[in-house]
Amino acid sequence: MKSFSGKVLFLDRSDINTDEIIPARYLTEITKEALKPYLLEDLEMAGFAPERDIEPSGAVVTRANFGCGSSREHAPWAFEVNDINIVIGESFARIFKQNMFNCGMMAVELSSEVLDDLMARFSGKETELVTDLEKGTFRFTAAGETLEVPFEISDFDRALVEAGGWVGYADKHY
Repeated sequence: MKSFSGKVLFLDRSDINTDEIIPARYLTEITKEALKPYLLEDLEMAGFAPERDIEPSGAVVTRANFGCGSSREHAPWAFEVNDINIVIGESFARIFKQNMFNCGMMAVELSSEVLDDLMARFSGKETELVTDLEKGTFRFTAAGETLEVPFEISDFDRALVEAGGWVGYADKHY
């Protein structure tokens, strides 16, 4: 099972689309590893620099409608190859969310109120996330402050995560 903990990259914007996650010009690459340097290359946000902000991160906290746009698996793959196995947001494009779980990764929805609180308390600080899948909790820590947040995912999505993705799940069940 992948790790769902690490330094948090806060992307305080809604409607981040798959072209911003991994630009279409790189979709001809034939390995996941080839996508690594291009993650979020075209994302324009004040204070965000992919070459500085992505490398140390293990998780993303964002806003609503993350992963909208085209239905490409390359978007989750680009996160995976950068050791970012969890994205937390208010909502996700349906296909992006399912592609995350199919890859053994997590796309977890939290309310806008909880996300507002997380952004206010932790954005701009070096924040660590620890995920307890069994208990269904996230623990955010920065500058001596800790916040525990409960989360829920479906039993099937949990099974996909525990199996390492759809292929591992199919190997165990079919």
